Amino acid sequence: MVEKRKLAAILAADVVGFSRLAGADEDRTLARLRALRSDLVDPTIDVHRGRVVKRTGDGVLAEFRSVVDAVRCAIELQNSMVERNTGVAPERKIEFRIGIHVGDVVEEDDGDLMGDGVNIAARLEGVAKPGAICLSVDAYRQVRARLDFAVTDLGETELKNIAEPVHIYSVEVGVPAQAKPAPTARAAPVALPIIAVAPAEVSTKPSIAVLAFNNMSGDAEQEYFSDGISEDIITDLSRLSNLHVVARNSSFVYKKAAVSVPDVAKALGVRYVLEGSVRKAGNRVRVAAQLIDSNTGGHVWANRFDRDLTDIFAIQDELTREIVTALKCTLSMSEHSRMPPRRGASLEAFELFLRGREHMSSATPTTMVAARGLLERAIAADPGYAAAHAVLAVTHVIDYANGFTRDAEESLRLGLEMARRAVEVDETEPTGHFALAAALMWTRDLEAAQASVERGIALSPNSAEGFRVRAHVQLFAGNPGEAIKNLDAYMERDPYYPDIALQLVADARFALGEYEEAIAILQKRLARNPNSETAYALLASCYGMLGRAEECREAWEKALRIRPDFSMERRRRVMPFRNPDDFERRVEGLHRGGVAA
Repeated sequence: MVEKRKLAAILAADVVGFSRLAGADEDRTLARLRALRSDLVDPTIDVHRGRVVKRTGDGVLAEFRSVVDAVRCAIELQNSMVERNTGVAPERKIEFRIGIHVGDVVEEDDGDLMGDGVNIAARLEGVAKPGAICLSVDAYRQVRARLDFAVTDLGETELKNIAEPVHIYSVEVGVPAQAKPAPTARAAPVALPIIAVAPAEVSTKPSIAVLAFNNMSGDAEQEYFSDGISEDIITDLSRLSNLHVVARNSSFVYKKAAVSVPDVAKALGVRYVLEGSVRKAGNRVRVAAQLIDSNTGGHVWANRFDRDLTDIFAIQDELTREIVTALKCTLSMSEHSRMPPRRGASLEAFELFLRGREHMSSATPTTMVAARGLLERAIAADPGYAAAHAVLAVTHVIDYANGFTRDAEESLRLGLEMARRAVEVDETEPTGHFALAAALMWTRDLEAAQASVERGIALSPNSAEGFRVRAHVQLFAGNPGEAIKNLDAYMERDPYYPDIALQLVADARFALGEYEEAIAILQKRLARNPNSETAYALLASCYGMLGRAEECREAWEKALRIRPDFSMERRRRVMPFRNPDDFERRVEGLHRGGVAA
């Protein structure tokens, strides 16, 4: 047998205190570990171009082609675990230790790896603190100039069964990736590090915000279920034209925050606030909810539903109807037809869908992979689940639009196929039409995309997502003025809109030749998200069009520092402008600023 030697970056990880966790509750610990592997560990390794070499009970050994990939993978894993452990009792938290080394390894015929490269990574993992990453000096040298993170120099350290001391650096990860800090007790939302319409103007229609229902199940990992119930109620209420409904993104800002209903209502521009709780135990579920009038602080309506878990769909229908009655909303005949009894998906498919949708909302390469696995299982359990097809389509479209995939055209093809399937399965599901509109937009079929989004908005007139997708289509179709109007409608329904909304507004202002306004908006986006290469690229074009060459070059250099492979040529191929000149003006701005892009 010929010995196969190679240089590889090795990542070794295991669970801290696994024996203690398993001893306290073996079945639950093993179930949580299996879920972490399928939803987080394996997809994260795959996204960062790694290969799982072997599992070691509570741990994993993986190889990567580069140390940069290995460290990025490790940081994402540890950041994700910080988020997943939020609200979990200390004695039940699952925490990883990770060691990374680059060195010589021997690859066996079955793919297993042996040698000092593996042994040192394993020993580094053993000395890492819970939630931390230990790098050998060889690994650290290759990443220190390319990645931005703080380290602690642990110096020369003796490692068990390793002949020579190894110089070690520790990366301590403690801030969840892309997490938004929750508001402090009774703090006004304007103090949050996100932009809000503060205070929002109260709609003349009956207006409501549905807060994230409290998870009362005694298990933090059931959070997706209570969040999903809240989000479904928002979706149902958004179908009514004479009701102003705040989007989930904004109402969920107050999750687990000690704030008063009047403060929430004022910030979100609503009169009514719905709050509640979900307790799931065995095959029973209890949903309690109360509708509060912020003007008086009094209860307009309250009820409790205590049923078998299989009745969860009926509970949602009843709850929505009772809210509509309490708000004295008059439904037209078309609105009655838009609110038929909820189709009862299988409970297994429903829970898989909720978990998948939760992953999709984070919009990172790793969460897209995890979301797809869950959504595909939901569809396998219930092939007629239109919403699952729609959200699955969105994951593929996000991959295409953001360059998360190695085969962009295949991702777009799958997104279009899944979106069409969602509409075929249930033509009355608005999410399917919005997914189809997005997929058609990226295929440059802008007229069909416009028709799809209009159908979705007809089914769900208050959908923030609908106004955002409509604005995006109008932007590429060459109607920036109309895009801005729809972005205003979107932001009214989602006062704590994500920073990508500011990019769309800046795109529209650039298209109108309003470069100073676009710069001001992009600076707001970068204050919230300083790692947006697309914001810096458009900023560079704006500066170039204004003849500010030095600022143009500086902004472009920042875009490339964030993403070295950022390419205007790729964006020319991907961005579906009806009029190619709309894109070429961006390139012209760069050229005017002295950037050869």
